[in-house]
Amino acid sequence: MARMHARRRGKSSSVRPYRKQAPAWSNMDTKAITKVILDLRKEGASSSRIGLVLRDRYGVPDVKLALGKRIGDILRENKVASEIPEDLRDLMIKALGLRKHLGENKKDLHNKRQLNLIESKIRRLVRYYRGTKKLQKDFVYKPETTEILLSR
Repeated sequence: MARMHARRRGKSSSVRPYRKQAPAWSNMDTKAITKVILDLRKEGASSSRIGLVLRDRYGVPDVKLALGKRIGDILRENKVASEIPEDLRDLMIKALGLRKHLGENKKDLHNKRQLNLIESKIRRLVRYYRGTKKLQKDFVYKPETTEILLSR
């Protein structure tokens, strides 16, 4: 598949093995996994960071195979999920950092273009998430209010 804002193909990466059930060597029980997920979320970890910690530290290769639910579903059930989806939040943080950089380096044309590309991705994601009702209908991305929105 091609990249969004470049004329090249994407990076080749490894693919997880196809499985329908958790491997036999993964022996954590479901309550312990759920407790670890909620504890990591209380510390402020994102769902992708939670998955990495579970894989590397606790030996849980795939939470969905172990619990039958995804990490985001578990967070939503326990009412600790964030209002803004993680990929949108990461793009907003990146745009905020670029805006601060451009405040100090006004002639940096390369990063001005990158900011335009990032903000177009943000607007595209906002439109998608409003359509799937993961964001409110009146949600609008405004660069001026991003820092306030992310601090919540």
